[in-house]
Amino acid sequence: MITGAVNTNREATVRLLVRGPDRQEETIEAVVDTGFTGYLTLPSSLISFLGLMWLGRQQGILGDGSIQQFDVYTATVMWDNRLRTIEIDAAETIPLIGMSLLYGHELRIQAVENGQVTIEALHGF
Repeated sequence: MITGAVNTNREATVRLLVRGPDRQEETIEAVVDTGFTGYLTLPSSLISFLGLMWLGRQQGILGDGSIQQFDVYTATVMWDNRLRTIEIDAAETIPLIGMSLLYGHELRIQAVENGQVTIEALHGF
């Protein structure tokens, strides 16, 4: 189970350990974004620090309907007490957790300041 909290901006957040290919690690606070269908976004400065491997570029549709190209990398994250290798989209914003990382899990949010955020694996996934 993964736990976090709702911050003062009314965002559901959780902390994640992100690891690069040379075992360089950083613990980040990421916002759960159910409108984002990818796995995780990270700013380019953190991608560079972790030495993440570039996979290529892909298109994404932003919340305002505009289309943008994103550089895509690979990293390992600690997710539900297991290491998972996932795709990382470079985005100059706070780290965002998307639906691909949440897939197979139940998300519960107590939508009040300091409310609990719980992400728990569904049986059979």
